[in-house]
Amino acid sequence: MMSMTGKRARVSATGAMIMAAAVAGGAAQAQQVVVQGNSRVDAETVRSYVTGVSPEEGRRNLIASGMFSDVRVAQSGGRIVVTVRENNTINRVVFEGNKKVEKGTLESVVEARSRGAFNPAVVNSDIERIREIYRRSGRGLAKVTYRVVDLPNGSVDIVYTIDEGDKTGIKRIQFVGNEAYSEGRLRDLMTSTEMNLLSFIKTSDVYDPDRIANDLDLVRRYYLKNGYADFRIVSADARFDEGQGGWIITVTVDEGRQYRVGAVAIDSRVGGVDGGTLRGEIRTGVGDVYNAEDVEKTLTGVTTEVARRGYPFAQVRPTGERDRATGTVSLGFIVEDGPRVYIERVNIRGNTRTRDYVVRRELDFAEGDAYNRVLTDRAERRLNGLGFFKKVRFSNEPGSAPDRVIVNIDVEDQPTGSFSVAGGYSTADGIIGEVSVSESNFLGRGQYVRVAGSAGQYTRGIDFSFTEPYFLGYRLAAGFDVFNKYSDLTRYSRYVTDVIGGQLRVGLPITEEFGVTLRYSIYNTDLKIPNTLKRPYNDCSFPLAGYTAINPAGQAIYPNCAYDGEASIALKDSVGSTLTSLAGVTLAYSTLDNLAQPRNGFYGELKPEFAGIGGDSKFFRVTTEARYYKEIWEDVVGFVRFQAGHVQPTEGNTLRITDQFFLGPSLVRGFAPNGIGPRDVGSGDARSNALGGTTYVGGTLEVQFPIWGLPRDLGLKGAVFADAGTLFGYKGRRAFDVNGDGIINGFSPVAGCNFNAFTVGVEPECVNVRDKPTLRSSVGASILWNSPLGPIRFDYAYALTKDEGVFNGLGRVGKDQTQAFRFSGGSRF
Repeated sequence: MMSMTGKRARVSATGAMIMAAAVAGGAAQAQQVVVQGNSRVDAETVRSYVTGVSPEEGRRNLIASGMFSDVRVAQSGGRIVVTVRENNTINRVVFEGNKKVEKGTLESVVEARSRGAFNPAVVNSDIERIREIYRRSGRGLAKVTYRVVDLPNGSVDIVYTIDEGDKTGIKRIQFVGNEAYSEGRLRDLMTSTEMNLLSFIKTSDVYDPDRIANDLDLVRRYYLKNGYADFRIVSADARFDEGQGGWIITVTVDEGRQYRVGAVAIDSRVGGVDGGTLRGEIRTGVGDVYNAEDVEKTLTGVTTEVARRGYPFAQVRPTGERDRATGTVSLGFIVEDGPRVYIERVNIRGNTRTRDYVVRRELDFAEGDAYNRVLTDRAERRLNGLGFFKKVRFSNEPGSAPDRVIVNIDVEDQPTGSFSVAGGYSTADGIIGEVSVSESNFLGRGQYVRVAGSAGQYTRGIDFSFTEPYFLGYRLAAGFDVFNKYSDLTRYSRYVTDVIGGQLRVGLPITEEFGVTLRYSIYNTDLKIPNTLKRPYNDCSFPLAGYTAINPAGQAIYPNCAYDGEASIALKDSVGSTLTSLAGVTLAYSTLDNLAQPRNGFYGELKPEFAGIGGDSKFFRVTTEARYYKEIWEDVVGFVRFQAGHVQPTEGNTLRITDQFFLGPSLVRGFAPNGIGPRDVGSGDARSNALGGTTYVGGTLEVQFPIWGLPRDLGLKGAVFADAGTLFGYKGRRAFDVNGDGIINGFSPVAGCNFNAFTVGVEPECVNVRDKPTLRSSVGASILWNSPLGPIRFDYAYALTKDEGVFNGLGRVGKDQTQAFRFSGGSRF
C-alpha cells in the first residue's frame, strides 16, 4: 500500500505534465494560424488579432479593424485558417455638386481619408454627416450618394455626389402658452426668423440649434426683465417637415404672473459695512415692475463697492419673497462674509483665433484674487456681448488646496469679419453705392477695423476707421478715422466741396449708461463754385463766352448775370481751402432697451466743440439732442425728440459760411436740404443761396406702428409725425470790396450796403440778408422698412408754416425751399 506522501507526489507530477502540455499546445496553436487572401496586410498583423482568443472573437476583431470587408475564421484539426478579403485603399475623396457648402467644410466632417482603408460603413456614416451639415445650413432636403471608382493596385476613389436642393429654412416659429405677449412680439426678440419672400438674401432663417438656444435665453431674459419672475420655458421642439420643406419650431412657455417690487432692503452682516450706505447701489424701487437685470446690476454694484471698502471675500446674496395674492415681490440683498477662496488659475480654452488677453481684459478678477460668483457672472455676460464667440461657458474645479479654485472659460470663436456691398438712393445724395470691409476682432486682438469706399450721383468718398477698445490696458476705446468726401450741393446751393481729414478719439465709459468721448479733428474743406454753360453760378465774376442769360420776363440780358443762379458774394468769399482744427467732447447718456430699434428708454448727448487750435476757422460750437421712447401699446412706439445747436465766432472774428449750420429735413421734414434759414435775397437767385445760421432748435413727435395685415418679420412699419423748428442768426461778412476801391456798390461802407444787383455789369459786393426766426412746421406720414438691405425710410411731409420770402419786383426771393417727399436708405446686399 502506497503511502499518502507518494500519492501526493504522483498527482503533482501528473498536473505539471498536463500544464506543460497545455502551454506547448497553445504555442503550437499560435504558430499554426494560416492566413489566406491577404495581399497588402502582413500575415503577422492578421495573426495578432486571432491569437489567444476564440475563433469568433478573432473574426470580430479583424472586422472591427476596418481593414477587411469580409473575414472567415475556421478551425481544421490543429490549424486555424483565417480567410480575409481586404478593403481597398482610398486614393482620394472627391465631392461633386457642392456649391453652397465649401469643400473644406465637408472634408472636416467625413472620416474617409486618402490612404485609408475603404469601409462602406464609414462612408455611409459620412453621408449622414454631410446631410447634417446641409440641414444646419438650411438645405434639409439635400441628397447625398456615393460611388466607388476602381483604380489599379487595389485602390479606389470615393466620390460623394450631392444634390443640394432648395433652401429649407425655418418655416414657422410658434409659441404655446403665451398670453402677456403676442407670438409676433416674441419672434421679434429672436435673431432666428421665418422664411419669406426675402429668404434668397438672408441667412437668419437657417435653422441653427445653437442660435435657437440663444434666442430662447433672450426670450427668458425679456420676461424676467418685465416682471415675470416665475417664467420658464417648458419645452422647445424643432421638427423638420419634409412636406412643408422646412423646420417647425414650437416653444411652450409658462409665463406666470407679473410682479412689482413690494419692498427693498439691504442687510449687511459684515462688520464695518453699514447697509444703509449701500442703498445708492440699488437700481430698483418700491412700485417698480420687477426687473431681473436691475437685480443683476444691483448685485454687481454692491459687490464692487463692498470690495472697494476692503472686504473682497464678502458675498452679496439676493432674496425674493413672492406674494402671489398681491403680485409683489420683496427684494433683499444680504451682504455676508464668504469663504476665503482664492482663484488659483484661470484657464481659457477653445479660442483658436482670439488671443487670451482679449478674454482676460473683460474679467474683473485675476489669479490670486478672491473668488466671487457675481464677478464671474458679469464677465460671462461681457464676453457674450462682444460678438466674438459663438459660445461662452464658465465652470469651476477644485484647486491644489481647499481654499483654491480654478476657473475654466470655454469659448468657441466665430467669424467676425464682413464684406458688404451697399446700394441705395436718397433725395439728398441720389443713387449711391458702397463697398466696405470690416473686422471687429482684427487678428484676434479685439480691435475694430473698417475701410469703405462710396460713389454716387452727387457724392463719393473713402474712409478708414480703427478702434482699440482697451487703450493702454484701460477700458478706453481709442481710435482714429481718416476720410475724404466729395459732395455736389448745386441742386440746393451753388457750390461743391471736397473734404479731407482725420479724427482722433478716446471714449471712456463712466457707468453702463453714461460715457464721455474726447475728440480732435483736423480737416481741410475745398469749396468751389461751378461756372460752366450748364451751371453758370459764377459768371458775374468770370463771364462765359457765347452765353446769354434769360431773365424772368424771357429777355436775353447777358451780361446781367444775376438771373441764372449766381452764387452769393458771401459764398464766393469762401471759395478755396479752409483748414479746421477742432477739439471736442461728447457726453452721452442712454437707457435705451435696444440701440437699433428702441421701444423704451432715453438717449441724450451734449457735444461742445472748439475750433481754433491752429487752422483758419475760429469758433465755439455746441449741439445737443435728446430722445425719449415709450411703448404705448404692443408694437406701437411713440417718441419725442429735441435738438438744438449754437455756433459763436471767437476772437472777434466773423464766421465763414462753411462753419455755420445748414439744415433742412434733418430738422423739419417737408423742407429741402439747405431749405430753411438765412438767405441772400439780393442775389437774384430766388431758389438757393442759403447762407447758414448760427442757432437752431427743433422738436419732433412721432408714433410708429406695425402695418396690420402684413407679416411682422418683413420689418415694415408705418409712422405719423409732426416736426417744428427754426434756424437763424447769420454772423458772416456782409460787405465785400470786390474792386478794391473802398466803395461797396457805389457807396462808401459807412453809408451801408446798398445792393444794386440788377444794374448791368455791376458785380454784387454786399449781402442782403433775410434772417428771421420764423417757426417752420410740418406734419406727415412715413413707411419704415427694416429690410435685409438695411433700414429704408419713405417720408411724405406737408409744410404747415414757412418763410414766404420777400417780393423784389420780379418775384419772391429768400423763401424757404420745400420738399414733400423724402426717401433714404440702402445698405448691404
